[in-house]
Amino acid sequence: MSFVLGITGGIASGKSTVVTLFKEQGFPVVDGDIVAREVVEPDTEGLHALKKVFGSEIIKENGALDRKRLGTIVFQDEEQRNLLNRTLDSFIRKEITKQTEEAKRVSPLVIVDIPLLYEGKYEAMMDQVAVVYVTPEIQLQRLMMRNDFSEKEALERINSQLSLEEKRKRADVVIDNCSSKETTQRQVLDWLKKNKFVS
Repeated sequence: MSFVLGITGGIASGKSTVVTLFKEQGFPVVDGDIVAREVVEPDTEGLHALKKVFGSEIIKENGALDRKRLGTIVFQDEEQRNLLNRTLDSFIRKEITKQTEEAKRVSPLVIVDIPLLYEGKYEAMMDQVAVVYVTPEIQLQRLMMRNDFSEKEALERINSQLSLEEKRKRADVVIDNCSSKETTQRQVLDWLKKNKFVS
């Protein structure tokens, strides 16, 4: 029986760093962001569904999704953002489920990396959920630095997600990413040892 660990966090909480640590230990990763991109490639059912809902102005001349234009529509409007999530949900969920089942056949531990895990109610698919946590101050600071956002832009994006405090409360495992990469790495290895995935 394979164990499925869902990993989530908030924007700029360092989730990718944690996922990479699991990858380096040789465990397969199902990446929700990559899946979300794949389901809206040119000529996919997902892209056709988006075009139907948001109109053809979100499609570039070459048939690809104009992410910037779609981002402008959805980031400032919660209703539109919910509409986007509802439109793509079934396509993304189906593909994540498929990839997870395939990975379970070859590994005792499968990592499923989903930024909006709780928002999308994916926890039922997981044996446990790990939340990569940083304080709100660190999250804001890192996001402004990483994306060159103003405080307003950064807060808009942070507030479009369930708060890290709320995610931390719901988590089975909390990985604290407030200090050094080494400290984070130690927490990942401790979890793997405790659950006997590495010796």
